Amino acid sequence: MTSDALMVGTFEITPYRVIVPLVALFFFLYVWSCVFRGTKTIWEACLWTLFWGGVAVIVLFPRWISLLTMWTGIRGQANAVFAITIGILLFIVFHILIRMEKMQKRITDLVRHHALEDAGLLEKSETRSKREI
Repeated sequence: MTSDALMVGTFEITPYRVIVPLVALFFFLYVWSCVFRGTKTIWEACLWTLFWGGVAVIVLFPRWISLLTMWTGIRGQANAVFAITIGILLFIVFHILIRMEKMQKRITDLVRHHALEDAGLLEKSETRSKREI
């Protein structure tokens, strides 16, 4: 036992094991408050919750990584953490790319609509009726 750690049963309480779960709790509360304000989707909040919950679990119960390494066949705990982190990051990048493509399509449609309107090929009354639908 180190000088900055406190033992409770077989669980060693260190500043790392206190601070990281508190940070995870902060991000959990923050992302769900964003959902309730309408700035994030439930899907994004679930991803954030899963990620930060996983971080907190790994910090609090590092032996669970051993179970994960046996289940996946990855030989070291550090390798398992890196593999899972890379997988999560790739999934997040994929999700961001999909959202960017949707946003790009919406911007293209908007610019096209305004260009047709400015050229006189689209009447303003058509614009209102399309927006109402």
